[in-house]
Amino acid sequence: MTIKLPKWAKRFLAENIRYKVAYGGRGSGKSWNIVRMLVLKAASNKTRILCCREIQNSIKESAHKLISNQIDELGLSSIFSITENSIKCANGSEFIFAGLYRNVDKIKSMEGINICWIEEAQNVSRESWDLIAPTIRAENSEIWVSFNPKLKSDETYQKFIVNPPPNALVLRVNYQDNPFFTEAMREEMEYKKRVDFDEYLHIWEGQPKISSKAQVFYGKWEIKELGDLNGASCYFGADWGFANDPTALIKCYILGRNLYIADERYAKGIEIDELDNFFGSMSGAKTAHIIADSARPETISYLNRQGYSISPAKKGKGSIEDGIAFIRSFERIYIHPKCVNTISEFSLYSYKVDKYSGEITAQIIDDNNHAIDALRYALEPLIKTGPSTIGLRLDI
Repeated sequence: MTIKLPKWAKRFLAENIRYKVAYGGRGSGKSWNIVRMLVLKAASNKTRILCCREIQNSIKESAHKLISNQIDELGLSSIFSITENSIKCANGSEFIFAGLYRNVDKIKSMEGINICWIEEAQNVSRESWDLIAPTIRAENSEIWVSFNPKLKSDETYQKFIVNPPPNALVLRVNYQDNPFFTEAMREEMEYKKRVDFDEYLHIWEGQPKISSKAQVFYGKWEIKELGDLNGASCYFGADWGFANDPTALIKCYILGRNLYIADERYAKGIEIDELDNFFGSMSGAKTAHIIADSARPETISYLNRQGYSISPAKKGKGSIEDGIAFIRSFERIYIHPKCVNTISEFSLYSYKVDKYSGEITAQIIDDNNHAIDALRYALEPLIKTGPSTIGLRLDI
């Protein structure tokens, strides 16, 4: 039997590791492919598989139907016995279904579980995670996790995305990774992308939900083709990448009381000897003056030797807050649709929300801000000389 699986699913099968996590947005095929892999494992060798979710009031709320359909589609019905509440294979394999909430004693008593699949894991509480880890204790047992993120503060997101354990394979899986993504779903996705980019990021890209009012630039920006910017003042700014952080170059314009973000270069893993071509591919970058993060003087020096004109940003105490206030002082911020990483950062750059009260604090989360930092550096001379330079008011 030849079974087609996407690349991420093959890693689930190939690697022997305690936690295997697939998270992301709608249309990725996470559950469908996980079920297919579990059925194949059950058919190949005796395997006890616990399928659970936080709340399961009846078998209809479980993956029972999805597994049954996959068995039939794979042509394996002759070796599986499917009843209303259980699924067993002739080789002794078994699928067990349970809700985590209020089933502590039942789950604790389970023996010999080889794989525990937790679906819709975004809803799983800390208490349930504390229950699962010691319960799945068979030799070489694995815990498979699939979920669409809701909030960054959710227990599962914190456990596997923010602070992943060392024995975990964590894969972000989205519709781009699904070779069976339908045209009907694509049309739905593209529509959401056009009319509500925040919701698109959450639903289709698997970004955690952020209260719109927690966005640092809430209500100030929109995606728009920029058209003719004759007479506008042009500014360039750069932020250097460290480790897993991206390098970002931003080209922006000011015309009247509006800020226009026209182009970006944004990528991880750019080596210093690749920067000339990387930056040089942006129109005007090599002839304009660029203000860059001062943390990498050797990088600035290297690029200046390649013919660029780059100076370090002054930064200093309060420079982030001053820069944000200045950017917000524009009547409108327009971002060209091709600046996808800048758009993503403007959607995600946010103030911290108190996890208990739900109140938005004044503390800015230091994340999703590389293009935004480059933008602040680009505008630094105007921030220091004051808004009168371009006829703007700083009140927000």
